[in-house]
Amino acid sequence: MRVAIYRRISTDEDHQPYSLDAQEQRLRAYVSSQPDWQLVRTFTDQASGASTDRPGLQRALTEAKAHRYDLLLVYRVDRFARSVRGLATLLEQLDAAGVAFRSATEPFDTTTAAGRMMVQMLGVFAEFERATIIDRVISGMERKAARGEWCGGSRPYGYTVDTTTGYLQVNPDEAPLISIIFDLYTKQHLGARAIGNWLTEREHRTRTGRPWNPAAVLTVLRNRAYVGEVFFRECFHPAPHEPLVDLKTFDAAQQILIARGENYSRRATNGSDYLLAGLITCTRCGARFVGGAANGNKYRYRYYTCFTRHRYGASECAADRLPAEELDRIMLDRLLDTYSTPDILERALAGGRERAVERQQCLRDELTVIDADLTKAEDAIERYLLAFEAGTMPESTCSQRVQMLAEKAAGLRERRADLNAELDMTQTGPTPADLDALRRRIRNTIATGNTAAQKDLLATLVHDIQASARDDIRPVFKIPSPGEQPPAQAKVRKPTGSVPPGGVEPPTHGLGNRRSIR
Repeated sequence: MRVAIYRRISTDEDHQPYSLDAQEQRLRAYVSSQPDWQLVRTFTDQASGASTDRPGLQRALTEAKAHRYDLLLVYRVDRFARSVRGLATLLEQLDAAGVAFRSATEPFDTTTAAGRMMVQMLGVFAEFERATIIDRVISGMERKAARGEWCGGSRPYGYTVDTTTGYLQVNPDEAPLISIIFDLYTKQHLGARAIGNWLTEREHRTRTGRPWNPAAVLTVLRNRAYVGEVFFRECFHPAPHEPLVDLKTFDAAQQILIARGENYSRRATNGSDYLLAGLITCTRCGARFVGGAANGNKYRYRYYTCFTRHRYGASECAADRLPAEELDRIMLDRLLDTYSTPDILERALAGGRERAVERQQCLRDELTVIDADLTKAEDAIERYLLAFEAGTMPESTCSQRVQMLAEKAAGLRERRADLNAELDMTQTGPTPADLDALRRRIRNTIATGNTAAQKDLLATLVHDIQASARDDIRPVFKIPSPGEQPPAQAKVRKPTGSVPPGGVEPPTHGLGNRRSIR
């Protein structure tokens, strides 16, 4: 019986009732006490048992499917899972893989109906214990907040946490900046972005050492910790720490926030009418461009701006803002022109076909080697078994070698299945009929499609757009595989080179003189 053990603790081993070393020591002793058991694998996690998405557990399930062991042993069921649903799902996966499950401290046998019932009952108790712990922790945090103590999380700028009392205390290096921020906002009537630029220009930095940005400024303006309160579970509690802003000034700031609509959920930048949002990469800093808008005397101007510049200002990234309407129109026109030019497409398809053929040959070569190794392993297993049956070789001599060969064979079969699947998915490129249908979809979507359809079209066919200035914009288009159906939504991949496999790169394009475009 090949046995694997699984150990888990939640967070800090020093405060666990069953440490990792203690679990392993007792599990190894249990394996040694069983006749014909051999420990072959050990899996470990340091994570909560509420979720089954744990690295060690997932490796254990993967190796169970590969038949690397026959039984999974845990110290207690709550080390394996702390919810009934999670436990049932894990047991089903092990059962499908032909792997048994057992606890070293709780007597049950999952191969019987009674044993399965016992496991489910232990799962119920584990889930109840976890829920009870959560309730106790929340109750303790509520009592702590009611006393005015800080309940954890990112501390407010301008304060530190007194570890002896649990109260916030003023940080003399940061606190003077809080009153300045409120004064600039309520009396000088500067916006969040202007305040962030003002602070950054004077070499002030946030607690993490980054330049001040609008989001950091707004976080300060909304935080009631500065009027002597702490927050926990949707409630504010009075606290004994020293306020940094008087209540009248704080309330005035909240009124201005409401009047200006400084709420990200209401901003025009969060609209979905930016066709190229997330597709443009800044060549200066590597960040993506995001949509933005500004209101002039008569018109509303939409543009794309580098996220670094949007968040931290032009001093951190000097990439130009790009006019959205003009860039959207040019990119749609360039997309249609590119797919309507036969020689460009033929060169891209020829390169794609050549790479696909090379990849297919590499896969076939590896399959040939794996088939040969698998045949050798299976023949060796057969020879060992025949020798054992004939009595010419004792079990102690051949058992471990047969086990090693069986594990090797299982790994080779798994790799062979992966290679065959990849070989089946490897395409040599779309046919002329596929390209004609694609051109028709592009024309129809550009001519009659709504904003969502055009955005999906670009997301499917644009590999990346590199930009640093209005006169330096380089789009790279891609040819979809025959299975893709633009304009269906597709995930945009991060570029790995100048031109992707099967990609089409039009000439560099500019938007003209920056002074002539708002």
